[in-house]
Amino acid sequence: MKAPLLTLALCALPLAATANPFAKGDVKAGEKLHKELCQSCHAGRFGGDGSKIYTRADRRVKSAEGLKQQIAACNSMLGTQLFPEDEANLGANLNARYYKFK
Repeated sequence: MKAPLLTLALCALPLAATANPFAKGDVKAGEKLHKELCQSCHAGRFGGDGSKIYTRADRRVKSAEGLKQQIAACNSMLGTQLFPEDEANLGANLNARYYKFK
């Protein structure tokens, strides 16, 4: 009985490794938050529509966990008072548009 359970568990590992790190986030809601709260600040600092911050070669964010931490840091520093689900929505949007972390 233990062998089938072990086999099943081992087969599930690749699925967990490729799971969307922002699966609980809403991409559309994150897009709205990004336009309202993030875009003008990023555009002011990096020019254009602000997307250079996500696509530049020396970007800070290099992992899904790093993106989560950066969103939380911006929320804290700017006092935007986002709820955890808002942060997840932003992460889902940014990951879908720019990062493609798995």
